Amino acid sequence: MLNRRTFVTALSTAILASPRIGRAAEPLTLWGPPAAPSIILAQAIADGLLRPFAPGASFKAWKTPDEMRAGLSSGTMTAVVVPTYVAANLYNRGLGVRLANVMTRGLLYVVAPSGTVTDLASLKGKRVAVPFRNDMPDFIFRRLLAAAGLQPSDLAIEYSGTPPEAVQLLVAGRVDAALLTEPASSGSILRAKWTAWKNLERAIDCQKLWTTMTSSATIPQAGLAVTDKLTAQIGADGIVALQQALETAVRTVIKDPSAAAGIAAPEFGLPATVIERSIEFSNLVVERATTARTDLTTLFDVLAKEDPRIIGGKQPDDGFFAL
Repeated sequence: MLNRRTFVTALSTAILASPRIGRAAEPLTLWGPPAAPSIILAQAIADGLLRPFAPGASFKAWKTPDEMRAGLSSGTMTAVVVPTYVAANLYNRGLGVRLANVMTRGLLYVVAPSGTVTDLASLKGKRVAVPFRNDMPDFIFRRLLAAAGLQPSDLAIEYSGTPPEAVQLLVAGRVDAALLTEPASSGSILRAKWTAWKNLERAIDCQKLWTTMTSSATIPQAGLAVTDKLTAQIGADGIVALQQALETAVRTVIKDPSAAAGIAAPEFGLPATVIERSIEFSNLVVERATTARTDLTTLFDVLAKEDPRIIGGKQPDDGFFAL
């Protein structure tokens, strides 16, 4: 069997043999949030999987959705993990952004002290921390509440700027529950355990509720958006090579979460223990956008029903799907 070094060497040789793959004109930076899909990016960089067509490639974390949108709109970010609806919105606005893949089938949970929350109805009257107002977690949460016959006003929602801020509200006892992505969910649970404050649990799995509400198999929550600028530099075959590199990386992450966590921890500013634990609950994939199209269409329909502007006014056409 091939070991990892032999495999990477063989992959590099195959990529270099293709005359249609260009090299990035400047060092390529893969951008992503400090959330589970970015573990895959960090793994790909650490394993040198992008070296054949993007020597000197690196990973950086974007901190807020506004920073991410500004980077894509200005062209300073050319390959970025984003909420999938953001890619659709920017594409429909003619900003030269397309979706290459989906990198998680959903990583959203309501975390609460053990035994205090059993379903959405049990959140009525409770204080719930929700990060990123009017962004993906908030959008999904509100659609799930509506499907359960609840209005946001039935809860006391405390919006926070980032998931760590929502975690702080929860562990400080200022809210009764928090809507969190991974690794924030794992971080809150482990932090509570380490401080012997309370036992926290993933009280609600939003992925399961989404499946019940929509009959869709997954929440294609985030994926890699690529710009026309990057495609012009490395070619369509280069985007395919990037996809293949990430497919290799996600298999490595799932096979050895401990090693993957050690690679990502410095970039995330989190203990490796937290990142390792989060991988199990992150539903990580690297699925071509066209393969996930049915679930993406369902997601966009649900989000746009309340406000079509969320996805730029319409379902994106075929050109949206880079792969």
